[in-house]
Amino acid sequence: MTATEAAPKPQVFILDVDGVMTDGAQYYTAEGKLMKRFGPDDHDALSLIKKRIEIRFVSGDARGFEISRRRIETDMKFPLDLVSTHDRVAWIAERYPLDRVIYMGDGLFDALVFRRIAYGIAPADADPAALHHANHVTRRPGGHRAVAEACMHVMTKFFDGFDVLGVDVAGYEVSGGWTA
Repeated sequence: MTATEAAPKPQVFILDVDGVMTDGAQYYTAEGKLMKRFGPDDHDALSLIKKRIEIRFVSGDARGFEISRRRIETDMKFPLDLVSTHDRVAWIAERYPLDRVIYMGDGLFDALVFRRIAYGIAPADADPAALHHANHVTRRPGGHRAVAEACMHVMTKFFDGFDVLGVDVAGYEVSGGWTA
């Protein structure tokens, strides 16, 4: 690519669930995994950017997948796939050109994804390897508005920016099932 050619706009923003949308903690009882803690505001920010870029989620947590499905697919209405952390690059490459992918992850193996896709984002509390290979690191940790922060960064870096005071929220579905 020459200096005068622009990089292609990203096509998809893929987010890992655990440690990104959640704080990464796993809450167990004697009966097994009981719940996950999802952070505030992330859904609202994703709702604001979904008109500009496809949003989808992956999780490698087979035992807690139904909990994630409830939040991501049922409540937020975004697609979610169960994908091993070891198979993420191949899974992504089967579906999207790697040079059009933004990926947000926090784990050790997410560093492998960051090395192959166009742009990687890690929450502040990500594994050191992920932090090292990410193009951008949020100030906030996973499950604590890191995704909302990442959405604002994506809007500024790849699209026409974002001014919360100038947003027309009419028609957006936001947290709590409300439509503005």
